[in-house]
Amino acid sequence: MSLGIVIVTYKCRELALECLASIERELPAALTSTVVIDNASGDGTLDAIACRFPRVARIARAKNVGFAAAANAGIRALPDCDVICLLNPDTLLLDGGLASAARFLADHPNVGVLGARIENPDGGIQASCRAFPSHRTALFNRHSLTTKLAPGNRWSRHYLMSDWSHDEPRDVDWVSGACMLIHRRTLQTVGLLDPEYFFSIEDVDYARRVSDAGLRVMYYPQASIQHRVGGSSRHAVYRAMTEHHRGMWRYYRQHMATNRLLDAVTAVGIAGRLGIHAASYGLRTAKNRALRRANP
Repeated sequence: MSLGIVIVTYKCRELALECLASIERELPAALTSTVVIDNASGDGTLDAIACRFPRVARIARAKNVGFAAAANAGIRALPDCDVICLLNPDTLLLDGGLASAARFLADHPNVGVLGARIENPDGGIQASCRAFPSHRTALFNRHSLTTKLAPGNRWSRHYLMSDWSHDEPRDVDWVSGACMLIHRRTLQTVGLLDPEYFFSIEDVDYARRVSDAGLRVMYYPQASIQHRVGGSSRHAVYRAMTEHHRGMWRYYRQHMATNRLLDAVTAVGIAGRLGIHAASYGLRTAKNRALRRANP
């Protein structure tokens, strides 16, 4: 059993270096089977990695091709690894549990994908495993007003899987691509990530395809990482928002579409959600700029 790690970067040089330092500290043998794919950051990420971590393989993309396409290039670059771990550059390994997770995958041939325990910087649990989306998710997702006002309601708890301690392995619908382990047999059965997902939702889609292929998706808390959300997306906020919602619509069309009327309502709802999020971010940004001018 061999473990490969794929890290996709975009304008997050220092975070990527910290991520690699955590791999060197917690799982040093994995550095020789780690590949970093840089999506045309222009910030010297790969040069800095070559200097500090010469054992790490590097792939430079001429333009930003998105997460899924870049991750696929990383997977192809590690053909001899039995298990591939997709790892965000804004993460830190908190232990050497990825090796244990890879062995778990090797020992359980009916499991196709494994997700790690993900923590916020303050040590709290990050919602990294969830139920598959439904129309109800629009009202009970992590950022919805309903969830914020009544976080204990049963529909939010069901979708976010927040009603258990997250201290033991269990089957889930999907796990976060911030740290997703995929066995080689899964890649042979299901294929690579869908490159049409530029940013976000590719992890939901992949887990759905894995489940449809008859393989299990599991949460595995014996491997822990810290995730500082937004390490790359903060450099292109509006594009990240747009691509996230475009991914939502693609997922809906692939896995949930039922009839034209409901599809049209869903399309309008996703577009409206994007408009609200963009307007809200624009207003917050303008307010913060005004405050900085008033208090230099």
